[in-house]
Amino acid sequence: MIPHRYVFVAGLHRSGTSLVAQLLAQHPAIAAITGAPVPENEGCYLQGAIPHTARHGIPGHFATDPAQHHVEGCALDMLATRERLEADWNPWFPAGAAWRVEKSPVNLTRMRLLQSLYPLAQFVVVTRHPAFVDLAMRKWGIGPEDAFSGHWRAAHDTVMEDLTYLHAAMVLRYEDLVSDPECHVAALWAFLGLDPVAPDVAHVRDGNVRYREDAASHDAAYEALGYATGGRTESSPPIVRHPLRQVREATLAALASPP
Repeated sequence: MIPHRYVFVAGLHRSGTSLVAQLLAQHPAIAAITGAPVPENEGCYLQGAIPHTARHGIPGHFATDPAQHHVEGCALDMLATRERLEADWNPWFPAGAAWRVEKSPVNLTRMRLLQSLYPLAQFVVVTRHPAFVDLAMRKWGIGPEDAFSGHWRAAHDTVMEDLTYLHAAMVLRYEDLVSDPECHVAALWAFLGLDPVAPDVAHVRDGNVRYREDAASHDAAYEALGYATGGRTESSPPIVRHPLRQVREATLAALASPP
């Protein structure tokens, strides 16, 4: 019997990954890391199986570093890696839950390796309009001259390719989540095959509002995800991959629910 399965949340820094992990963990069948002495309870800091030092996971850099793009068949793809991950993470997760949610931005470039280590794992990729990520990242010391939106585009080109290798993955746009959190939390739970419960979404706010004026003149765009210039988010077909048609259809039905 499988004691638990993992749902890995991935996305660039300042994309909303922490919010998504918190919302997922409201379901009684999902356990999350809490109270850990690391930033944002991120599991990447609590394990020694996959290298994670001051040279790894740097915002604005890690997602386009070939050395941090881990895929099936790489040197880390072995039973010892999985066993070390389990040993290091076990103390931080409450026992007994069917699912564990692990949220680390660096999961974005580790999904294919994690799938090989955990074949029944599922992935939620959180995206946010590149203009707003760019503006939010500048508060972390990345200025206009660093062209963070260019890094965003290159990173998501890799992500879109990696998604074709994943059995169970869902892309969740931050803009959609904050506009209708009940709908999208229901879709997340449907994606995991869980019965719905009433989520607490009173704390969900649109963090893009504070950057709206500056984003209006921003030229970042990414058509494949419906992100247009000027900080505009347009309709875009949902990306939901799952081997079971019933799960795919339930997830898409939840996403199609009227606001």
